[in-house]
Amino acid sequence: MDRLQCMRVLVKVAETASFAQAARQLHMSPPAVTRAIAFLEQATGARLFVRSTRSVKLTPSGSRYADDCRRILSDIDEAEASAGGSHSTASGMLTITAPVLFGQIYIVPIMTDFLSMHPAVTGRVLLFDRMVNLVEEGIDVAIRIGHLQDSDQQAIKVGSVRRVVCGAPAYFKRHGEPATPADLAQHVTIVNTGSSAPLDWHFSPNHTPVKLHPRMYCNTVDASIAAAVTGWGLSRTLSYQVAEHLAAGRLRIVLEDYEEEPLPIHVVHVEGRHVSAKTRAFVDVAVRKIKALRL
Repeated sequence: MDRLQCMRVLVKVAETASFAQAARQLHMSPPAVTRAIAFLEQATGARLFVRSTRSVKLTPSGSRYADDCRRILSDIDEAEASAGGSHSTASGMLTITAPVLFGQIYIVPIMTDFLSMHPAVTGRVLLFDRMVNLVEEGIDVAIRIGHLQDSDQQAIKVGSVRRVVCGAPAYFKRHGEPATPADLAQHVTIVNTGSSAPLDWHFSPNHTPVKLHPRMYCNTVDASIAAAVTGWGLSRTLSYQVAEHLAAGRLRIVLEDYEEEPLPIHVVHVEGRHVSAKTRAFVDVAVRKIKALRL
């Protein structure tokens, strides 16, 4: 069987979660769709879908394979467009990644605006609070917060964010405000244990890390912020993560004079490989819009 066509069938079944719906959209018979998936399962030696009378779901192996199929099909579309002289038009699958909250607040709106401007592009947004390998995971563009290691990737600095200690007015009314980082030992603290969050609270180079005695550990930023908003304790986050609460007066920053240097934000893509029109176009839009943000 035509392996590329089978890959297209698999992607469509994954999108629709239905063999019958995929058959209708691809103008194929349901048995032909079933044969295409069976061919891929035999070729890969893995079960790609879990099927029941009510649902069709990708297995973990099927999910990874479907992502690879999307990337392969997108690369083929771009190669054909380039050969046909239309490579200057943004088209195909565009995959971007960003930290979870930053992506939800800022990058998803940028992506939807971009897709509205480029109807031939399909977007895929992957939000992780961990470093991902762009090449291995088939990612076109990454938004990175923090200092970058040397690599073969092109990085454009678009802004910076601060690590801030904050609490609710109700908390400060009961416990007062810490005047120095050392005072935090006497305060109720909430520590975020997410993959990119340091457990020790570091401040400016003239101050040693503070030995905390946290009363609460949260594995997500949202949870630690929610606890701080109730007035229960102090949390440390990135400034953009609490911007809405600060503007509304639900939280207030303390110890500003002792903060570390701000963390840079970069838009990153792989340097040295042929950069597609969709990637160039998205990078241009993302750089312009992120630079305009008040973070």
